[in-house]
Amino acid sequence: MSELNKLTISDARDGLRKGDFTARDLTDACLAAAAGSEKLNAFSAHTPDRAVEMADAADARLKAGDAPDMCGIPLGIKDLFSTEGVQTQAASRILDGFRPPYESTVTSQLWRDGAVMLGKLNMDEFAMGSSNETSTYGPAVNPWKRKGDDAALTPGGSSGGSAAAVAGDLCLAATGTDTGGSIRQPAAFTGIVGVKPTYGRCSRWGIVAFASSLDQAGPMTKTVRDSAIMLKSMVGHDAKDSTSANLPVPDFEAALTGDIRGKTIGIPKEYRMDGMPQEIEDLWSRGAEMLKDAGAKLVDVSLPHTKYALPAYYVIAPAEASSNLARYDGVKYGHRAKLAPGDGITEMYEKTRAEGFGDEVKRRVMIGAYVLSSGFYDAYYLRAQKVRTLIRQDFEKVFADGVDSILTPATPSAAFGIGEMADADPIKMYLNDVFTVTVNLAGLPGVSVPAGLDADGLPLGLQLIGRPWEEGDMLNTAYALETAIGFSSKPEKWW
Repeated sequence: MSELNKLTISDARDGLRKGDFTARDLTDACLAAAAGSEKLNAFSAHTPDRAVEMADAADARLKAGDAPDMCGIPLGIKDLFSTEGVQTQAASRILDGFRPPYESTVTSQLWRDGAVMLGKLNMDEFAMGSSNETSTYGPAVNPWKRKGDDAALTPGGSSGGSAAAVAGDLCLAATGTDTGGSIRQPAAFTGIVGVKPTYGRCSRWGIVAFASSLDQAGPMTKTVRDSAIMLKSMVGHDAKDSTSANLPVPDFEAALTGDIRGKTIGIPKEYRMDGMPQEIEDLWSRGAEMLKDAGAKLVDVSLPHTKYALPAYYVIAPAEASSNLARYDGVKYGHRAKLAPGDGITEMYEKTRAEGFGDEVKRRVMIGAYVLSSGFYDAYYLRAQKVRTLIRQDFEKVFADGVDSILTPATPSAAFGIGEMADADPIKMYLNDVFTVTVNLAGLPGVSVPAGLDADGLPLGLQLIGRPWEEGDMLNTAYALETAIGFSSKPEKWW
């Protein structure tokens, strides 16, 4: 029973229903794996007592025959999701000690369906980062290593703890959030599946906000089928979130037929970036050929405003962040700086925010305040919003021409070493999002599927971009791609 933590959600679901093992057995295996994983630094908080209690409740439901698909499945929860009574810091010192008196809608729905919480997972501070190096908990570490090299690698970001925990079999799946690629990039770096749903498909209520018009929660899992199962529990209309779409919840798993005959897959020429590693180019070509062999039609498409996506994103996201993070001031909760005699409320704000926020968060807040300031609003923020509209129209035109999904690389490289970019220009780090930010700017669904290993033995991913609200069709194409690739590699355990 000690290998139960290595199961997929679908296999665990089937085993629980057959009575091969209990939710308690499954949870105990994951708790043991998580407890022995300090070197990965994936967890920011462990909740073993709550996990056991939830597992026992799941076993009772299973015994009674009243068990949804997620019943008894042990999960890790990204530290951005509010969890009632459990430390929720968004990996920031400024929220030190905060324990919400409420539960996020997404986690509420997972608990409603019988899922089990193992604990909270590490991440970049306020989800701002591509390497999990901005966390107040220290960086999470990728379970994968380069051949013949013991250097610690990043699991990506901002959902780095979630990616490391799933890839290292510390949990069966995890929640993530994606503002510019924060589910798909770490999924690609760790050889797992990551889904960013259509904007509005998952409620944002109770998720600590970074950029409100871009943030979206999604599942990080071992397989496409697992993502389909978990996504069904996470989505749905929520009156508490004004951006939540009032649409029926599809059965995403039922859409996984693997039949993509007659589907049209777009290959965007603008994603062939200068300096793209040949391994990424070859992987992309192989993936396209596999979809063609499965019966899909390949067409070249143009997304001409893609080249402006990254600069537009890094105007819009910091602008929204500067507004959202204004609430962290040391007055009602979280960290408060020690004040000198004579200090007033202004000094308290300044010292608290200077101590509480890390360098990357400060950088983005300052950029955001600048682009929203008088005299610069039209030149930067308004112009970026116009570019965003053009990017969305590019996708609308491609989909209107009959394209069902778009295939691209997920990242411009494999995982890099922790600290390798520490002294680099921050823009070099931002380039990790080059293939993913367009999806957030356009509000579309996207999925990263593990597609192979590079010369150093590190995983690489391919991304599929779907039509809005058609996650089921996108996941079916991803399922066909996953089946054709047959990726089954796992990191060797060293932690």
